[in-house]
Amino acid sequence: MTLADQIGGMDASQLLQDGAVQDPDSRRWIRVGTSSNPDPDQIVTEALAPILAMGAPALAVIFCSPAHDLAAISRRVKQAVGEGDVIGCSTAGELVRDHALSGGLLIWALGGEGFAVSTGYGLGDTEKGLRDAAFEAAQCIEHLERKQHTILFLLADGLCGDQMEVVRGAYDACGAQVPLMGGCAGDDMALQSTRQIHAGDLLTNAVVAAAITSDSPMAIGIAHGWEPLSEPMLVTGSRGTTLTSLDDRPALDVYLEAYDAPEEVRQDPSAFFSFAHTRPIGIARRNRTEIRYVYGADYEKRTLTIFAEVPQGAMAYLMKGSCNSVLEATADVCALAEQSLQGKPARGFMLLECVARKSLLDQAGLLDQSLRLPTVQSGVSVGGFYTYGEIARTEGSGGLHNQTVVALALA
Repeated sequence: MTLADQIGGMDASQLLQDGAVQDPDSRRWIRVGTSSNPDPDQIVTEALAPILAMGAPALAVIFCSPAHDLAAISRRVKQAVGEGDVIGCSTAGELVRDHALSGGLLIWALGGEGFAVSTGYGLGDTEKGLRDAAFEAAQCIEHLERKQHTILFLLADGLCGDQMEVVRGAYDACGAQVPLMGGCAGDDMALQSTRQIHAGDLLTNAVVAAAITSDSPMAIGIAHGWEPLSEPMLVTGSRGTTLTSLDDRPALDVYLEAYDAPEEVRQDPSAFFSFAHTRPIGIARRNRTEIRYVYGADYEKRTLTIFAEVPQGAMAYLMKGSCNSVLEATADVCALAEQSLQGKPARGFMLLECVARKSLLDQAGLLDQSLRLPTVQSGVSVGGFYTYGEIARTEGSGGLHNQTVVALALA
């Protein structure tokens, strides 16, 4: 029995898992399907059911826990969607409109004549990083006959070098006119190896990209819920992802003093890791603050290790937040994106959220409240994943975020 035959035997409630109803305007549609079935064939059948009920997608994006056979799943999805493009990555959890999944498969898809898609990929390595890989992946935009609105969606290896290099590589290829949106792949917090998917092939140390063009608006929302704890400080010393000094003082000393860190945090790396989880650094940009995740300290050199570059000469803040501020940012982000759709309602959202925010809420017993999206109308598809870093750039050359939630709204 083919996958189409299996789907044909399902009832309507099975076909529309994400709460969406069939849209009479088949020129533009977005659908999300999910499954946590341990059977490698059934998990794909169940996740694809609400998507193939609409027809063949132009793009299917796979977000899948590394607990599953990603190679088999990606091949089966590609076979099922035929000529449609397929990209994806491993995750640290999956997101639907009202709750988080763990250890599952989510497929986010769009289709109809109102969209066109071109995909690409590039390979990097732990020594060279991902700038060249992102540049190569972003070249897919050159093969796209653009409609009125275009974005570049990126999925990168979350454990391969400075993730800011992904933004730089895409910027090199596309310039400042094309908005960027995407995330860094995860591995369920094992922090060992992540996977990327392109056209049914499984990759690592890679960047995959989808250039999406549309005859209706697409917009990006960004929210994080963190506020400055400190006065702005000058980054007087940094090397890549190592922050050496703030206002000409050792960065670790400034950090520990500002947060009044307990004694064990000042001596024990594992205690520091847990402590820093909810105490990021903010980098001042022209019209926003980009968050950087602090995940290590060198007690001898008195430096901080940051997930992505903190450029020397930048203005930085030590940030504070709470579970409530994190929840509010998630609740607000889709509305922020939809406000830029030129008055048109959203047909669907892609939602990418940092896994560090998930950990904060999980520890507080509030994870079940994290995906309450009051501004999203019933029947509008929402799907995404927990990331190891978020990409969102609407202007300028920045756009790499940590401990942030970003949303792509499509009218």
